[in-house]
Amino acid sequence: MTPLILVTNDDGVHSPGIIALFKAMKEIGDAYIVAPDRERSAVGHALTLHRPLKVEELRENVFSVNGTPTDCVALAIHKILPRRPDLVASGINRGANLGDDITYSGTVSAAIEGTILSVPSFAISLVGDKPFHCETAAPFAIEVAKYILEKSLPYDTLLNVNVPNVPRRDMIKGMKITRQGKRVYDSAIQDIFSPWGDKHYWIGGGKPYWEHGEDMDIQAVLDNYVSVTPIHLDLTNYEALEYLKKTWKQS
Repeated sequence: MTPLILVTNDDGVHSPGIIALFKAMKEIGDAYIVAPDRERSAVGHALTLHRPLKVEELRENVFSVNGTPTDCVALAIHKILPRRPDLVASGINRGANLGDDITYSGTVSAAIEGTILSVPSFAISLVGDKPFHCETAAPFAIEVAKYILEKSLPYDTLLNVNVPNVPRRDMIKGMKITRQGKRVYDSAIQDIFSPWGDKHYWIGGGKPYWEHGEDMDIQAVLDNYVSVTPIHLDLTNYEALEYLKKTWKQS
């Protein structure tokens, strides 16, 4: 049976990135888009609980949802698709999802929701600034998707893929399996003022700082490699678990 592939994102159903990913997934399977009707960047793993959701079929195999990326995956798997998908592909995101960024990312959260619902999933992002070269990332999306469809993934695990935003694929040295790095932003909250002098705050921007390490996702992209990071949904710190069992007097 031809693989059924759910394509989603957090940049919205009309984003060039999701169109490029949709075209790429159509080369290897029966692809459907179910994505937010507008940009939903940095919404994390949010579900819409306090209002109904509307699904609109824009054209064949393309649906928009007035909700979050997580909403889109849940609705697609349970209500919209003709059968259970074999793969969830989320992206191609405009901007990096490296290090701690993944905790905020709607793109990665869509892949997390797919994983929670026991569908092998990956997220793919372009690291850099405009113009975004989705055509560079698309072949790597195909490579990752083929691997997952053939080999599957370990339990409770998704792949977070970050591609250097360069004009040509031959400018990329290759792919590296990496671990999640650590990245924080300095001066990421800006003071702004209304025309009446009222003070407000705008979250965003700032200079990123990261922990260096050759096997980290951030370093791989800086070295012009595609970073492929397996992300495990079990957040338990097992070393801390054993430490606490030994040192915390339990009743």
